[in-house]
Amino acid sequence: MKRQRLGIDIDGTVTCPSTFIPYLNEAFGKPLTLGDITQYNLAPLYGVTEEEMDRWLEENEAAIYERAPLARYALEVIDSWKDKYELFYISARGRHLYELTERWFQRHGVHYHHIELIGSHDKIAAIRRYRLAAFFEDKYDNACAIGEQCDIPVILFDTPYNQGSLPENVIRVKNWLEAKREVERRLQP
Repeated sequence: MKRQRLGIDIDGTVTCPSTFIPYLNEAFGKPLTLGDITQYNLAPLYGVTEEEMDRWLEENEAAIYERAPLARYALEVIDSWKDKYELFYISARGRHLYELTERWFQRHGVHYHHIELIGSHDKIAAIRRYRLAAFFEDKYDNACAIGEQCDIPVILFDTPYNQGSLPENVIRVKNWLEAKREVERRLQP
């Protein structure tokens, strides 16, 4: 019997959503916490232009991704699924970060069957291509679009930057333990 595939975003989902904040605070001289990050676009929150933020991210993303901590309970839950589901990670990270990303997964013992870095937030084509049964996300508009266009359950990890009303099949959870309960409720093994 073929196992169902779960699609999982990496940053802010498998990794802790506050990963970038200490680095941004140091670079831009702000004392922000995750609670202050109420939108996905960070430039206005740090008082810089989009271009300045893009340049800073490009220069610093690899070092930050390499040191990114795991989200709470992510490892235990993902590990419990490694023989039950195929685990496909679909990330907006650029393809040039593949080796670094794979090393991070290996170093932290995060199980995977496939990692795809698409270099864009538009994950719809990849989700359809791999026939994913559910998707795990932290970006609000991505979660809504995936839920509506792919007609699959989308588990949205609750953060201050992803608030808003949700389509019926987008389920907001506080952590990976809640995510696991939702998947077990919604997917037939």
